[in-house]
Amino acid sequence: MSTSISERPTVVAPSVRRGSVKVLGLLTFALVLVGLLSLALGSRYIPLGTVIDVLFHDDGSEAATIVHALRIPRTVLAITVGIALGVAGALMQGHTRNPLADPGLLGVEAGATCAVVIAIYSFGIDELSGYAWFALAGAGIASIAVFAIGSTRRGPDPVSLVLAGAAVSALLLAVTQAIVVRDADTLDSYRFWVVGSASGRSLDVFWQVLPFVLVGLLFAAMSTPGLNLLQLGDDVAASLGLTPWRQKALGIAAVMLLAGAAVAACGPIAFVGLVVPHVARRLGGVDYRWLIPYSALLGGLLVTGADIIGRLIVSPAELQVGIVMALIGGPAFVILVRRTRMVRI
Repeated sequence: MSTSISERPTVVAPSVRRGSVKVLGLLTFALVLVGLLSLALGSRYIPLGTVIDVLFHDDGSEAATIVHALRIPRTVLAITVGIALGVAGALMQGHTRNPLADPGLLGVEAGATCAVVIAIYSFGIDELSGYAWFALAGAGIASIAVFAIGSTRRGPDPVSLVLAGAAVSALLLAVTQAIVVRDADTLDSYRFWVVGSASGRSLDVFWQVLPFVLVGLLFAAMSTPGLNLLQLGDDVAASLGLTPWRQKALGIAAVMLLAGAAVAACGPIAFVGLVVPHVARRLGGVDYRWLIPYSALLGGLLVTGADIIGRLIVSPAELQVGIVMALIGGPAFVILVRRTRMVRI
């Protein structure tokens, strides 16, 4: 009697998207190119050759003055803020395991905004360099409050953090509105800051926020390996030798520093921390060792590109980068959700 052996069909595992040094190199090159375009484009076009020449030889010409006094500070700030918001968004989504999370959930933007309004109303501060310190302090205090309220005995709880962030943000925004309504001068200064812009800032603002960004990036790098384990759940991560509450505290500290510094430097800029991590996952997968650097470079590209578009779209006037990001980020995120399947965190 013949016996037939039925063979099981071969199951081919789906390919897992992974990051690569080549893509990182391409993103870095693109960021450098966009940075040079930012120095060349504006109400007055300066050829790239002239831009490169005056970068290294300030000859006192009009082109050199425009590049060094106006465009270098805003370009450096746009790249720095984009990097900070991109990394903060990736960390926030990873630690809360919420694909719609962004740094604003920690009360960072609301705390910075409230502190800036208090600085204008109570202390008469009307310079951006003064705003920066108050914004940093406000972002830090609000984040610590959310962290304290949203933590349990086992450490920060993702759901509790989101709820605490919403509550603290609502309270701070109510205080902000109460002050703004009472004083017209405060409203005028507040409107200039809250729209989100890289223009009108000097390099002094960059140097003030740079230490906080660097420390935040260091914390982000330190938390990256453990963040991969946390995606398996706290219990599994603990069984593999990780201390979940310490890892979460490190990540939340990085978000606080990065987002607080970004908001202090340029005001609140929406959608960067929300959209960038999803694009980074489509390019490099869900491994946070690749996702963090991808998000940093993509964030810098996005904010700098939006700043360039704002200069050209209504030239010789300008649209602030916060407005451009809202116009780009909203539809882009809708298309991302509707036409593609978001990678699960």
